[in-house]
Amino acid sequence: MEPPKVQQPGEGGLNVTLTIRLLMHGKEVGSIIGKKGETVKKMREEVSASGARINISEGNCPERIVTITGPTDAIFKAFAMIAYKFEEDIINSMSNSPATSKPPVTLRLVVPASQCGSLIGKGGSKIKEMRESTGAQVQVAGDMLPNSTERAVTISGAPEAIIQCVKQICVVMLESPPKGATIPYRPKPASTPVIFSGGQAYTIQGQYAIPHHDLCCPSYPPQQLTKLHQLAMQQTPFNPLGQTTPAFPAGLDASNQASTHELTIPNDLIGCIIGRQGTKINEIRQMSGAQIKIANAMEGSSERQITITGTPANISLAQYLINARFRDVAAMWNDPSSMTTS
Repeated sequence: MEPPKVQQPGEGGLNVTLTIRLLMHGKEVGSIIGKKGETVKKMREEVSASGARINISEGNCPERIVTITGPTDAIFKAFAMIAYKFEEDIINSMSNSPATSKPPVTLRLVVPASQCGSLIGKGGSKIKEMRESTGAQVQVAGDMLPNSTERAVTISGAPEAIIQCVKQICVVMLESPPKGATIPYRPKPASTPVIFSGGQAYTIQGQYAIPHHDLCCPSYPPQQLTKLHQLAMQQTPFNPLGQTTPAFPAGLDASNQASTHELTIPNDLIGCIIGRQGTKINEIRQMSGAQIKIANAMEGSSERQITITGTPANISLAQYLINARFRDVAAMWNDPSSMTTS
């Protein structure tokens, strides 16, 4: 039996109920919740009148799932509020920054893997059409999220472009329902509380402090922690390690011509970017769509070279994610309690 045909956006709307799941980092969730929960309360009040609900997964996880359920028009309204809130955060972070080009807003949808083929289309035709018609950059992760049958779909661009792109994705998802059972992605809980003392991290287990070796990066002595913190705090969120962020072309995807950008990172901090068994660098590659190569350590050199190849949008997103990684790790080490919330 063929799925029901759905009206395209702009042709009377989509008169159906849909559930969309978003994957957000702790700090993104914090922005949505707002001080004393005021932001999410306002969002819920505005969309609930249209019959939609916004739920945020519980638990001390580095990532959280934000679920939006309701009529599609209300879902688009919720997406608009989230996208504009993230853009507001970007503008505020640039207020004291020398950066001249504004990076894109980025949202990650969680989509059943069985529907991703329809989003991509034959030979990539559908995803190319979405990029060209909306001006948003869309990337479908090649691998499924851990312990699930879902993939991350990353959308980057101006809020208006993101909203239009989400509308088109909803149409595809409604016309091509998931096949078989879907195992939903559930973010893993964060590590237990960690303290830092004498150049060593310790996990608190009951009354004992156990040396901790399972962090995303090595335990840094105080002087390296200071360097990491300075690198993260001195740079703008979108201008990693002193490099110049390339300006975005109109619509973010005006040019598909690949280019290369290089930056250098202190050799003793490269572990933060690579992550445990390469998990973090692989995540950055998937989210940005860029090719990222890390040069081998050179004898006598205290720095490592990173080469990023892709479209201007790919490169800028990769730079943003790399710098965000430094900020997150610096914040984690300076405020160990944040490990349970971000």
